[in-house]
Amino acid sequence: MDPASRERYSRQILFPSIGEQGQERLLASRAVVVGCGALGSFQAAALARAGVGEIVLIDRDYVEPSNLQRQWLFDEADAADALPKAVAAARKLGALNSSVRVHAVVADLVPQNAEELLLPADVLLDGADNFDTRYLLNDVAVKHGVPWIYGAAVSSYGATMPVLPGASACLACLWPAPPGGQQPTCDTAGILNIVPSLVASLQVADALKILAGRPTEVQPRLLSVDVWKNTWREISTRDRDPDCPACGRRVFRHLAGEDRPPISLCGRNSVQIHARRHPIDLAALGETLRPLGPVRSNEFALRFLCSPYEMTVFPDGRAIIKGTTDIGVARSLYSRYIGS
Repeated sequence: MDPASRERYSRQILFPSIGEQGQERLLASRAVVVGCGALGSFQAAALARAGVGEIVLIDRDYVEPSNLQRQWLFDEADAADALPKAVAAARKLGALNSSVRVHAVVADLVPQNAEELLLPADVLLDGADNFDTRYLLNDVAVKHGVPWIYGAAVSSYGATMPVLPGASACLACLWPAPPGGQQPTCDTAGILNIVPSLVASLQVADALKILAGRPTEVQPRLLSVDVWKNTWREISTRDRDPDCPACGRRVFRHLAGEDRPPISLCGRNSVQIHARRHPIDLAALGETLRPLGPVRSNEFALRFLCSPYEMTVFPDGRAIIKGTTDIGVARSLYSRYIGS
């Protein structure tokens, strides 16, 4: 550690459970943040300020005005430019700590790219907004023995759980299948802006224990909190289910890509189409679409208004269709303007 780093992290080094050796470990570590929304943007900033040497940011989405109430890294200029969240977050982290290596990945995490994007890693942090992604994270983490930290936040409620492969229950031990029925989202239930920052802080606390070489100090538990009702509940997750499909029988169904539908996005009245995996020339697409409606584009994405819907198209062929949760309508719009 050079003198500048020793000064920068001096207050953290003074904390006995980290110390100089733990800080050296942090500087040499690699953390992957999946999702750069309310949870992930806070996680990324905390990791960068703590001196985690390499941070990978994976997100498929872009910044919009409704994000600014709770997504601490972004500002009005990011929303006006419709920057991809991973790109906007990486720029902010560069200003927070220029010595940290930050990699922005504008992509949807799917079975075909999950291992490539997530590995290698010393810890994986969940900032996702859907259980399909979380089960995929769980499969990769359990298969390769990488710790990951679950987190969720909606309304006044939040929850977090560290998953330590081989030493604690995994996500599939608790819930062998995703929760059924309609689940509350930011769009239907709203969210207090301090809930994700609380959950993300707890997630990063466990991540720092792991990265600083103190994994035995991570408590295997599912912790849930309601900040409005002032309630905290904790359930031990130390005991694994021997019949768990993932960590028990080592059947990685989600990584195999079984039953993965297009995803309705949290709080967005939107559907993501990710069936097509062919690059798109955004400049050429823009020229085609301009006679049909307003188009805004940059190097990262193209936004097309086909009232009452709005399409955001990415270079890898993905699109987010805003204004509907009907998958059939979204697929029809995609086919009409982008092609099959």
